[in-house]
Amino acid sequence: QVQLVESGGGLVQPGGSLRLSCAASGFTFNWRAIGWFRQAPGKEREGVSCISAGRTDYADSVKGRFTISRDNAKNTVYLQMDSLKPEDTAVYYCAATKGTAYYCPGYGRTAYDYWGQGTQVTVSS
Repeated sequence: QVQLVESGGGLVQPGGSLRLSCAASGFTFNWRAIGWFRQAPGKEREGVSCISAGRTDYADSVKGRFTISRDNAKNTVYLQMDSLKPEDTAVYYCAATKGTAYYCPGYGRTAYDYWGQGTQVTVSS
């Protein structure tokens, strides 16, 4: 059974850091594209970052603050989030494509085939 599980969320003060993890079971990440999305209360889900076989991509709102990386041996993708702001508060989801992707497929919901259940990130003093 294919499953993605996010972890690492929590409460952090503005300016702080968190590292989110997205672990897969039932399939291997290999060189699939993995995307991170977030959804704040009352807002649409938005794409945050993506890593593919050959590329990484970031939303303008997180460039220079977030870093995406992958460890295929651990079947895990990470999202290092630094200089966090209150507007980063949201539920964060990871998603994976079914096949290998050299390029990130963008942040359309239908671009990804598997989704995790999300982890809450709250940035507040």
